[in-house]
Amino acid sequence: MNSIKGERLAHRLFRRTSRAMGSRSSLRAGVWLAWDTPRAAKDSAPTSRSVPLNESVMAAVKIHRLGQNEEKLRLGELWEYRGLIFPDRVGKPMDPSNVYHRVYKRLLQKAGLRDQDFTFHSLRHTFVTESFTRGKYPKIVQSLLGHSSITQTMDRYSHLLEGIGSDAVEGLEESFG
Repeated sequence: MNSIKGERLAHRLFRRTSRAMGSRSSLRAGVWLAWDTPRAAKDSAPTSRSVPLNESVMAAVKIHRLGQNEEKLRLGELWEYRGLIFPDRVGKPMDPSNVYHRVYKRLLQKAGLRDQDFTFHSLRHTFVTESFTRGKYPKIVQSLLGHSSITQTMDRYSHLLEGIGSDAVEGLEESFG
């Protein structure tokens, strides 16, 4: 889903960041994403972790932050600073239901995907699929997803790796003649 005409910058960034991070719905709701580090979004769950973001997402985050700072200045004391990247209009955590129904469902409709049963969690699965397709190591993907063990990741996503190993075996044949 590329940029959709009329989509607010914050919504566009929210979608791109969610897709880039493979994030969970609680993270996407603005409950956990915070401005803690310049190169990563960090959650405040019991086991905090940093998630690297690519350059295009980071550039968009920086632009978003400038707009958010302007909004804080405009609202003055009405703004409730909680350090969130994606707060509601006054700085509080977004309501996940509102995000899903008012933002995400509208984006799906504008992109012609509303009837595709494409949940927000589907972005997480898309992230994993793309990561494995591009040859990323399962242990790296596990870390990015925040899974506590490689077993959890492999139990859920190992079917995506079927056929990937055949390239490695063919390469060995070439090496040993």
